[in-house]
Amino acid sequence: MKSIAEINEKIKKGKVVVVTADEMVEIVKKNGTKKAAQQVDVVTTGTFGPMCSSGMFMNLGHSKPRIKVGGGKCYLNDVPAYCGIAAVDIYLGATSMPDDDPRNTVYPGAFKYGGGHVIEEFVSGKPIRLDATAYGTDCYPRKKISTFINKETVNEAYIYSPRNGYQNYNVGVNVSQRVIHTYMGVIKPNLGSANYSSAGQLSPLLKDPKYRTIGIGTRIFLGGGVGYVAWQGTQHNPCAARTPEGLPKGGAGTLAVIGDAKQMSGNYLKGASFLGYGPTMFVGLGIPIPVLDEEMAFFTSRSDEDFYAQVVDYSSDYPQRIPASLCEVTYAQLKSGKITVKGKDVPTFPISSYSKAREIASMLKTWVETGSFLLTNPVEPLPGVDSGISLVTLDERTPEEMQ
Repeated sequence: MKSIAEINEKIKKGKVVVVTADEMVEIVKKNGTKKAAQQVDVVTTGTFGPMCSSGMFMNLGHSKPRIKVGGGKCYLNDVPAYCGIAAVDIYLGATSMPDDDPRNTVYPGAFKYGGGHVIEEFVSGKPIRLDATAYGTDCYPRKKISTFINKETVNEAYIYSPRNGYQNYNVGVNVSQRVIHTYMGVIKPNLGSANYSSAGQLSPLLKDPKYRTIGIGTRIFLGGGVGYVAWQGTQHNPCAARTPEGLPKGGAGTLAVIGDAKQMSGNYLKGASFLGYGPTMFVGLGIPIPVLDEEMAFFTSRSDEDFYAQVVDYSSDYPQRIPASLCEVTYAQLKSGKITVKGKDVPTFPISSYSKAREIASMLKTWVETGSFLLTNPVEPLPGVDSGISLVTLDERTPEEMQ
């Protein structure tokens, strides 16, 4: 057994042994879990994919005379931000779209620019046009302002994402005869493509499937800077189906994360837009996993062959009902370039970047090795597999029916 405090002492003394998650796979194959647990102190992970439930809080600072943006309207590069908080506090969601979205065109939500792009430009240090209107009060008399801001001129800006780092996810296919447009990208008809989004054996929560080391307060790599786990993410579903060893076989845990946007980089927060769906943002996230014992050596060394994902028909099952799995496949099969669904070979398409995930894991490894990044003990654990938590379905019911 090791403790996080003991590992931090080794980091401070320059004696820590850190490997990336894909390196840990090979180490355990060669030496076994017991020896690996003795040799390795920290395993770094990484993922870089579209995470729609992301956004940024910002305090704009007061103008002269002051304006109460709260309750009014606020736009950043023509993209609306939520301002029902206070005078000059706003929140910009990654999927926010300009008001003149062409909803009556063939591809609603086809805008190539949205909240995720504004966030990318902001963290990259670019000027952002601010347009805001308000109704005016005695203490906040100004009714309109148009100016430019950047990350050096606002008081605070921090990423707060209610749901990032999904612990596994669906593989999207399309059984119908028409092209469909989804948050998983364009999915070809007649089982013409299988879209997936996960770093597999590099993915953070897959390497700590029971949340033994990742919890509230865990220090993480977020968007190129330092962040923290703030809470369990929305749709956290730890009781989802698992293998006998405890590895999730579909969408399970999620993380709410927070970090200083002024530290972050457009290399690891990237705006994107999916045709027919709309804007989103690719988020770079990495977590160091302390190898406390042989069990953690086992979990951190699981490979793409060990992780299963559920194949779901997004043309029917996903939008209409609780999705039923057509079959399950390993990430090794997904990364091979094709899977078999209903007896047909289906080409696979990753919408997340494995090379970028590896880059994040390697960068985090360097941070830990050089002593610039210490590990943290969670202040509270995440709800685990014995919590009884499961997802609910939104029913259309009257108050009487809810009694």
